[in-house]
Amino acid sequence: MPSRKKTSMFASAFCSCVGSFVVVCVVLATPQWVSSDVRFSRTGSNVTVSLKYGLFRGTCEQFVDAGLQVSKTTFQVADALSSASSRGLNIATIVVLVLALLSSLLSSGFTCTNAVSNPYQTFLGPVGVYTWNSACGALILIAMILFPVNVQGNSLSEELARGCSTSLQTHLGSQHSYGYSYWIMLLILFLNIASLIIIYFYDHARYSRKKEQERPIENAPKDVILF
Repeated sequence: MPSRKKTSMFASAFCSCVGSFVVVCVVLATPQWVSSDVRFSRTGSNVTVSLKYGLFRGTCEQFVDAGLQVSKTTFQVADALSSASSRGLNIATIVVLVLALLSSLLSSGFTCTNAVSNPYQTFLGPVGVYTWNSACGALILIAMILFPVNVQGNSLSEELARGCSTSLQTHLGSQHSYGYSYWIMLLILFLNIASLIIIYFYDHARYSRKKEQERPIENAPKDVILF
């Protein structure tokens, strides 16, 4: 059985890993990744298409000239994308987040195992926790880079806006604001770092205690050596 100190520290890391898993699920499920106002010219008027969307679904509204609302519709992101690059980056972001979800699940399993037992395999101990938490953090960073690249570089909002109306002509400009579904990925990074710090302090304390128990004989008292 693990010591009380080990159980408490790995239980704390387990809570952080479970929190990371839950937040990744929220990120994937919610559509509040970005809000965009995309302006177009149309014969006789200007149109502003207001979009709110995530990786899977979103809503769009059209406003003509002085704010007259024309319509509000719901759309599926995958169906509205026609560009191969936009579609590819959107799929890549989803895949990266699914991998991050699996990494956080494995981290939860490893920390739970160490909280209730002492695994014989080295990789099932702190090394495994380091590996999967680091992998999850790296994947989240990649997702946080890929999505803005898709929005800014591939004009994702403009493409989705054109899918909401067939009569739009010249693109006049866009404004983007990233929502909570995007920014809470920073919380995932914080939770992974917290888990790593907890396990590092446990591993460092265990290593120091082991070295203390394995002191060379020259550091022992002289009377003990003579005996």
